[in-house]
Amino acid sequence: MHPMIDPAEIEAASTRIAPHVKRTPLLHSEPLSERHGADILIKSEHLQLTGSFKVRGSANFVHSLPKEEADLGVVTASSGNHGIGVSTAAASRGIAATIFLPSSASRSKVDQIRRLGAEIVTVDSTDSNDAENAARDYAIERNVPYVSPYNHPLIIAGQGTIGKEVLEDGGHIDAVVVAVGGGGLISGIATWIKTYSPGTRIIAASALNDRAMAASIEAGAIITPHFEPTFSDGTAGGLEQDSMTFAICRELVDQWVDVTEADIASAVTNMIDDHHQLVEGSAGVAIAAATAHALQAPGSRIVAVSCGANVSADALARMIIAAS
Repeated sequence: MHPMIDPAEIEAASTRIAPHVKRTPLLHSEPLSERHGADILIKSEHLQLTGSFKVRGSANFVHSLPKEEADLGVVTASSGNHGIGVSTAAASRGIAATIFLPSSASRSKVDQIRRLGAEIVTVDSTDSNDAENAARDYAIERNVPYVSPYNHPLIIAGQGTIGKEVLEDGGHIDAVVVAVGGGGLISGIATWIKTYSPGTRIIAASALNDRAMAASIEAGAIITPHFEPTFSDGTAGGLEQDSMTFAICRELVDQWVDVTEADIASAVTNMIDDHHQLVEGSAGVAIAAATAHALQAPGSRIVAVSCGANVSADALARMIIAAS
């Protein structure tokens, strides 16, 4: 089966979003490289404008809309990075954004979305699926474009611009390690990298406690496994039944790695000690999996995609305790 995103769409996305996002640095981590016996680089999306890679896909979607559709505004549901990304992208085009949030959304993220000028609709439920269903109903009723967090070609192409930058800035890369939630990020990155550097391994990293995509790949169909709480809230939750990312992941991912909560916590705290940089739990998933891969492939050149920095003080405190 041919993967469903054309690399030309990633090329177009790169040009389209350039004025609206940051080209993030590819950091060579000497401490990690030394400790783990490989050349470990960190694609620092935690330094992205919104503190997360999500603004890339959102900007590509929003800036692709024809004027008559854009004038209607956009709607989405997300208590975190995607909501912030959509709000930022809408503001950059001067259009309205409506973000549906579960009542459990963290105060800091709600405030950030509000400051970006988006309208917030709080759904009386702690289940993010309820917020998503309400947002979709709103989009249908009012004929407003709905911005999926991962299940759309424009979103995937926007995230794929990270793969393009990695190859441009990193030279020869043996493996790229990406944390997987809905799969939009790894689908975009893998599409680019498998086209232009087919020998590079694509490694999908999941939190052992919450691994919907990995479980679905094992089952051969999209399933919703049992979830435990995880520090990797950015990758938590189930998949849409029709998600195009499932087929792309099945086709292009070479290896699946599960990461324990203790290893996520260690990776996050090491980034503070090693580089004085703050990353969120889902970035810790990728960094931990990259260091684990280094043991299997000593001396190889490995890129960990550090997907974001949107971590609360409370979650960080719990990770510091778990890592000590």
